Amino acid sequence: MSQAATSDVPQTESTSIPDLNTLMQRTRADFGAKIVTLFNDAPLELECGTKLSSVQVAYHDYGKPAERAFLVCHALTGSSAAHLWWWELFEVGSLLDPVEAYTVCSSVLGSCVGTSGALEFGNLPITIGDMVRVQRELLEHLGVTKISVLGGSMGGMQVLEWVRTFPEMLEKAAIIAAPQKQTVWSRGFNVVARALITEDPAWNGGHYLEQPRGLALARMLGMLTYRSPESLEVEQSGPSKVKQNQSAIESYLEYQAKKLLERFDAQCYLLLVNAMDAFDVPDAALEHNTVPVMVVGISSDVRYPAANCLELAAKLPCSEYWEMDSPYGHDAFLVEMNALERRMRAFFRG
Repeated sequence: MSQAATSDVPQTESTSIPDLNTLMQRTRADFGAKIVTLFNDAPLELECGTKLSSVQVAYHDYGKPAERAFLVCHALTGSSAAHLWWWELFEVGSLLDPVEAYTVCSSVLGSCVGTSGALEFGNLPITIGDMVRVQRELLEHLGVTKISVLGGSMGGMQVLEWVRTFPEMLEKAAIIAAPQKQTVWSRGFNVVARALITEDPAWNGGHYLEQPRGLALARMLGMLTYRSPESLEVEQSGPSKVKQNQSAIESYLEYQAKKLLERFDAQCYLLLVNAMDAFDVPDAALEHNTVPVMVVGISSDVRYPAANCLELAAKLPCSEYWEMDSPYGHDAFLVEMNALERRMRAFFRG
């Protein structure tokens, strides 16, 4: 997902494009994540059947440690530093105010943001369920026994997986801008994104020395689905304000692509996209739910249209549906944080 942008964005000189090991090291320094090694005694068995031992997990926690906590689940290219991308939810008096609540957010299995991923296990297939089992192990390590969980997009998929797999640990859950299963529409965009990466000669079968340009092109494609046509028309129409002989939308997409190249890894991107494409929660897994759930749709979302979210809510007992009226598309949950925080606070504290 992306940060809010109101118009053309400033261009900066690109740093060298890092390899995966550099990304992992930089993440720990830049974001101040805590690192713990889990599954030392008994391995993590992935859904594909492979067993992983000594899994490293990067996480942030906020507030005084307690047995009850909030768990925040991040989106595709997010990180455990939730205070950097959902900052309004951590402000004084807000839902995740550290004075009032204990909150945990970990980088997912397979990412390049401090948690074990492609650097450790290559292109092993991982699932949303694998990510959630790692989160559960982390919470046990931290002494947390009950959680309220929330997340958007891929984070919302993780929340739904929590609801079906570990309901006994949940007090409440909020699934934001996420479907019951990966849609054909979204999977189609991911087919193109994979091709852009793997057909780039610099990909070299996954043996690249620096991030392939195909990752930047995949990001450009993704950005067009994270916003609505209306918001792009308003924010990125006309000529660029920062680069001559270029349109605003072109400089905007180039800027977003450059930022991702400097902080993310192509193979990890593919691992996570593949996990999203494999996500599918059957109806039978929903029908006996007893966890209070809020499902949030976004009125202008073209990646996961509000109708997908409403359909999920209709199948999920003990759920309620709220539609966020926003022109910002799928990314509205990262842009209009104030409106989202108010609704989340009413639900979780109600």
